[in-house]
Amino acid sequence: MKRSEGTALSVFLTVLVISSAWLFTQRYWWMPEVASVHGPAIDRVFSIVLVITGIMFVVLQLTLAVLVFKFGRNRDVQRRLWSRPRAEKWFAIVAGSVIFMVDVSVYSLGESEWLKAWKTAPADAALVEVTGEQFMWNFRYPGADGALGKTDPALTTSSNALGVDSRDPTSADDVLSTNQLHLVVGKPVRMRIRSKDVIHSFNLPHFRVKQDAVPGMAIEVWFIPTREGQFEIVCNQLCGLAHYRMKAFLTVESQESFSQWISQMTPGGK
Repeated sequence: MKRSEGTALSVFLTVLVISSAWLFTQRYWWMPEVASVHGPAIDRVFSIVLVITGIMFVVLQLTLAVLVFKFGRNRDVQRRLWSRPRAEKWFAIVAGSVIFMVDVSVYSLGESEWLKAWKTAPADAALVEVTGEQFMWNFRYPGADGALGKTDPALTTSSNALGVDSRDPTSADDVLSTNQLHLVVGKPVRMRIRSKDVIHSFNLPHFRVKQDAVPGMAIEVWFIPTREGQFEIVCNQLCGLAHYRMKAFLTVESQESFSQWISQMTPGGK
């Protein structure tokens, strides 16, 4: 490597580190304002991971810049460095052990916060069934009986998109909404997530909720919304040619507003 090449690479790495650090401090592309009870814990884990990986990135890149600038052209130094396998071996062992310990610690922290966030839902949590299909989101609410009617894929038709079994008496008062999800602020909700065709991903960025919708499975997550407003629901999994159109809206509102909205919906689960 020529001296000029080593100097240019060192300058490039230094500029890369400085610009990357500045970019992250400006938060141009950051997560939206949190709107759920468990959101701050998720953000805390994210920040810790970002700080650790950021420090490692800065240290490693600046070290590389110094080494390239200082020893890039001196082949005698290169030979002396490579002729000491014992030092290299211990350096690799220590560095690898440190990285492994950091990874385990971060994983344990993330797992702990995840278990806290997704432990058993409260008994009074409302239930909403979420079904993804190309290219829309279907939401089904139980009626006064508090139970959702059974579904059967064989019953799916153009007028019965979810295959709701009308012979099940609990399905008579179910309420179906397309691309419009309404929840009550401050009230826990269980989201039972399903897919009608391919793998989708139910993503609520403001609430730090993201769960794949897998055909043949019903996966539950729960959370407590803390802020009223309207939020976008997106599919975070490439699910077909019109994936870009697969979005819906979540409205978090008071109990009175929610009751008024759902009373205007036609029951029947179809």
